[in-house]
Amino acid sequence: MDSVTLDLVDLRLLHALQLDGRAAFSRIADVLGVSDRTVARRFGRLRATGVARVAGVTDSHRTGHAQWLVRLRVLPSGTAPLARALARREDTAWVTVVSSGTEIVCIFRVAGEGPAPLGALGRLPQVTQVDAHRLLRPVMDHRWIGRTSALTDDQITALRPAAAADTDPVHLTDLDRRLLPALAADGRAACPDLARQVGWSESAVRRRLDELRRSGVLLLDVEVDSGLFGFSVQSLLWLTVAPARLGSVARTLADDPEAAFVGTTTGPHNLVAIAVCRDAGAFHTYLTDRIGSLDGVARVETALIASYTKRAASAR
Repeated sequence: MDSVTLDLVDLRLLHALQLDGRAAFSRIADVLGVSDRTVARRFGRLRATGVARVAGVTDSHRTGHAQWLVRLRVLPSGTAPLARALARREDTAWVTVVSSGTEIVCIFRVAGEGPAPLGALGRLPQVTQVDAHRLLRPVMDHRWIGRTSALTDDQITALRPAAAADTDPVHLTDLDRRLLPALAADGRAACPDLARQVGWSESAVRRRLDELRRSGVLLLDVEVDSGLFGFSVQSLLWLTVAPARLGSVARTLADDPEAAFVGTTTGPHNLVAIAVCRDAGAFHTYLTDRIGSLDGVARVETALIASYTKRAASAR
């Protein structure tokens, strides 16, 4: 992946897929002004080299799931196998290694208002400390702009699907419980392939897929390394903010070009964020000049992200 360089067509294709991860290559090609074959070939190369993939992501609020942000302090020798084991679990939505391999941070999705499943984790010999905090509400309504700045406003309008109008919780069907994991593995999987995987008819799969997308239960995300856009430093930030200022600080951070995620949480830190910066110097400036100037921020803890083992977290 280090040898891959993104040109303007690649950047526009990735931006297009962020808008509609299942958009037909012919539709994307028409908007970009290139051939269908070019779009298909470019995406095939990006996927085959591990640079990008489209993942189906479910809206946890709509499906009645709580999200728990779990922070594990670990012995470095056990970090990689534990991160891989967590990524294989169906109830994890996001697994990342931070602090040079001394910590793992992950998101568990739990039905209803249930607790995070921590019993087994606390007994593992490589785990020295476990902290769990409920993610209350993501604040950002957009993705990191470093991945979505290649298209014009007219191109964005032409590609963006209609916004979901329904926001009520939904009851997942047996088909949903089979279909959503298959889409998490490959958000662009063709309906005939999905039908074979889940054991339902192609017409039922196609109809339910359309319903899940229109309702906003199913979202699509493009997983791609920010380093390919020239941004080499990513960090988790845990902020302690005065309650009276929590909403305004959260909204302010969400508007920052460095912000990839901002959400409120329980625990001693009531706000968590992911910042993406060009390098360590830019991150230093962001902490001192931007975070340090925000009224109401009492404390900030940071942890540099070393690698992602699983990326498909909920966008809500």
